[in-house]
Amino acid sequence: MQLGYALPIADTGGDPIDVKTMAQTAEGLGFSYLAAPDHVLGVDAANRPDWGNMNTSADTFVDAFVLFGYLSGICPKIGFSTEVMILAQRQAVLVAKQAASLATLCDGRFRFGVGIGWNPVEFQGLGMDFANRGKRSEEQVQVMQALWANDHVSFKGEWHEIDDAGINPRPPSGKVPLWFGGHAPATIRRLATYGDGWMYLNHPPGDDALKDFETLRTAWAKQGRSGEPELCVRLSAGAGLPEDWRRTIKFWQDAGVTYFTLHNAYSRNEFTRIEGRSVSAHLEAMIRYHVAVADLF
Repeated sequence: MQLGYALPIADTGGDPIDVKTMAQTAEGLGFSYLAAPDHVLGVDAANRPDWGNMNTSADTFVDAFVLFGYLSGICPKIGFSTEVMILAQRQAVLVAKQAASLATLCDGRFRFGVGIGWNPVEFQGLGMDFANRGKRSEEQVQVMQALWANDHVSFKGEWHEIDDAGINPRPPSGKVPLWFGGHAPATIRRLATYGDGWMYLNHPPGDDALKDFETLRTAWAKQGRSGEPELCVRLSAGAGLPEDWRRTIKFWQDAGVTYFTLHNAYSRNEFTRIEGRSVSAHLEAMIRYHVAVADLF
């Protein structure tokens, strides 16, 4: 089981010294991986009074491939994970190359979490079709996995065509662990067919979660996959006492979860962000949480 830390760059900004400090602190404490979310464009909320509590241009999102490339040489032991990157608003071949390059430079310490996104403004700005993003992302996954596994690929699909060509470098193992975010039935089917794990990030512990995990395991077995899918959930130090945090972790562990991401800058659904958005506030919360639960890992 692994405990990871989501870098709170949306709160703290992208100053390289601050990012380095938070990453090295997490590695020094013994966190297993660093996580980062993904957005390319943020809207001007001043012109969208009904936007609600969603990401805007006021939130900092450093490109995850650049961020982890920077950190892979600074932090030689800790892993990296996108949670999640919006695959369907990008070119699949380019993403395959970027992910393979990162996996090579960090010696395989990268897990690639992907999703289909929710913001049509980003898709419009990037010249991608929002309406077909789910179906198209399935073909993207096929393209990426073929490029990771083979020196040369010939592929002709509905949206992609490759004529006997390949990327170099390829990931050392011939694959990049591919995790899916999202909860739609189609996402579960795609995960069971192509994925390694489920980033079940925005939902609390309880019976609904157990039912969802059983649905995935049934779909996994139906696809003839061996073993079981891995599972990742989100944790927060923003509410509750250490005994509450430990009880939550034990529930997830009993449910078969193996990856846990501490995300202290999130305040949606059942999650409460920590008080304060400074680097010092986030460092204090990170350390306090780790001290309280480290023995469970």
